[in-house]
Amino acid sequence: MVIVKSYNSYYNLITKSWFVAEREDEQLYRHRAVDLLNDPDITDRVQVLEPERGLSTLRIKNLRLSDSAQYRFTFKSQTFEWNRSFPGTTLTVTDPDVQVICSPIGPTLTCHSSCLLSGRPSFVWYENGTEIHGETFRTFKRFLQPENNYSCSYELHHSSPVYAPKVPLVQLSQPGDILKDSSVSLTCSSDANPPPEYTWYKGNRTLFNRAAQLVFSSIRSSDSGEYYCTAENALGKTASKRVLINVKYAPQSSSVSVSPSGEIMEGSSVTLTCSSDANPAAHYTWYKENRALLQGPQGVYHLSSISSGDSGVYSCKSENQYGRINSTSLHLDVQYAPKPPSVSVSSSGEIMEGSSVTLTCSSDANPAANYTWYKRSGDKQVQRKASGQNFTITDIISEHGGKYQCEAQNTHGRSNTTLHLTVGAGAWKSAVTGTTTALLLVVVLLAVFLWIRRNKSFTQQRECGERPEDRVQIPAAAHTRPAEPHDDVHYASVCFTQNPADAIYCNIGRVQPQRETDEDEEEEAEYSAVRFDSATGTRREEEGDDPSALYSTVTKH
Repeated sequence: MVIVKSYNSYYNLITKSWFVAEREDEQLYRHRAVDLLNDPDITDRVQVLEPERGLSTLRIKNLRLSDSAQYRFTFKSQTFEWNRSFPGTTLTVTDPDVQVICSPIGPTLTCHSSCLLSGRPSFVWYENGTEIHGETFRTFKRFLQPENNYSCSYELHHSSPVYAPKVPLVQLSQPGDILKDSSVSLTCSSDANPPPEYTWYKGNRTLFNRAAQLVFSSIRSSDSGEYYCTAENALGKTASKRVLINVKYAPQSSSVSVSPSGEIMEGSSVTLTCSSDANPAAHYTWYKENRALLQGPQGVYHLSSISSGDSGVYSCKSENQYGRINSTSLHLDVQYAPKPPSVSVSSSGEIMEGSSVTLTCSSDANPAANYTWYKRSGDKQVQRKASGQNFTITDIISEHGGKYQCEAQNTHGRSNTTLHLTVGAGAWKSAVTGTTTALLLVVVLLAVFLWIRRNKSFTQQRECGERPEDRVQIPAAAHTRPAEPHDDVHYASVCFTQNPADAIYCNIGRVQPQRETDEDEEEEAEYSAVRFDSATGTRREEEGDDPSALYSTVTKH
C-alpha cells in the first residue's frame, strides 16, 4: 500500500513524519501522534520515500486488517508547523479472503477472493506447496491425488491448502475393562480441510450416528463388538482402525441340557452341557444332589456307559471374577430292562397242607416292571397262574407243590426266576407214615430171622427122613377173613421134630390181595402186627385145640 503526500517545499523543514491519528496514549488518555518509523507494530513494514522535493510517500507492506486507520503527514520549519489535526488519508484494509473452494463434482477446485480486481486476474496453483506451472485459471480441474494438498494465490495472497481427510483416530473414553451398565464414549478425529463429516460403523453395519462422538450412556453386553469411523470431505474418504469394545459382566443365566434327548437307556453314552451367558467365559462346577462331581473351564460332563446308579438330579454352577450363578436342575432318568427277580415266601417254616402262603416277586427295573406267575409242569409245560407282584395260595394241598416261575417285564425287556415249592403232609398222614415205616422194619427183621430158622429146619427135615406124616400144612389164612376170589393163598408149613415141645417155623407166606385203593392211601398193604401162638407145653382147654397145633395170626391194616 502506498500513500503519497505533497507539501510546500519552499519551507526549510526541520522535521517531517507520518503518523496515525487514531492511536491513543494509554498513559495520558489523549490522542498523540506516533511516528510510524518508530512504531514497533509497523516499523518493519513501512517505508517513507521522497522521490522529489515537496513529495513524501508512505509505503506499507503486507497489509493487515489492523492497518486500517487515518494516516497523516506533518512537518515543522523554523517559522511554521503543519497542524497535526488536519485531515489525513483514511486507509481501509479488506481481507482478500483467498481460499480454495472444493466442488464435489470432479472434484473441481476454485480459487476465491473477496476483492477481485478489475481486468483479467491472474492465479497461481500449488501442489504440496510447489507451484504448478501453466495453471493460471481460477479453476483447477486436474486429477487430484487424495494424499496431496492443494492451494492457490491471488495478488500475492496465499490460500490455505485443502486436502482429503487423514486416517481418523478413534479414542476410548476410559481405559481398562468396560463393565456392563457403565458410561462409555468413542471419539473420531481426522485432519482434513475442509472439515470432514464422520460416520460410525459396528462390524459391517452402519450406525445412524453422524457426529464425531459415539456415546453409550449405559452400555449393554449386546454392544460388544468392533467399531470404526470414516471421515469424508469433497476430496476423499478414509476409515479408521477398528476398536474392540468388550463388555465384561458376571454370568447372567445358566442352564443344563442333555444329549441325546429322549429316553436314556442303560449302557448308552450321555453328555450333559452347562451353558452360561458370561464375559469372560465362566468356570463350571457340576453337582449331583448337591454333591460336587467335576470342575473345569468346559461346561461338559460325559458319561460313556451310563448305569442305573447315575440316575438323579444334576446341576452346575457358573462363575467368573465378576459373579456366579446356579443353573436350573435336570433330572436324569436312566431306563433299563428288569434285573433277575427275587422271590420271597411269606411262611418261613415248612409249608403244610391246609395252610396259606403268599409268594412275592420283586425286580429292579425302570420303568417299573409288570409281574406274571406261571407253574411249570415237567420241564416244558407252563401254565399261567396270575399277574401282579404277589401270588397267594390258600388251602394248600400236595398238588400245589412244584416249580413256580415269576416273570418281570417292561418296555425294554423281561427276566424270570423259578422257585421250587414243597408241601409237607398233614399231622394224621405223618403219623400213618411213621407207623408204616416201623412195621416195614419189623417185617425185614422177622424175614431174616425166619430165613435163618428155615435153613435149620431144612436140616432137621432131612434128619426126619422126609416123612409125609410128620408134615402138617396149615392154611395161613386161619383165623382171618376168607380170601377174595382170585387171591393167591400161601401156607405156612410147620415141621414137628421128635421133641414135640420145640416149635419150628419153617415158612411164612404173606397174602397180597389185589384191590383198588383210595388216591390218598398207599397201594401196598402194610402189616401192623404179626402174632404167633405155640400150643407146645400149653393147654387151651376152653378152645379144645390140639396141644401140638401151631397157629399164626396176621392182622393187616
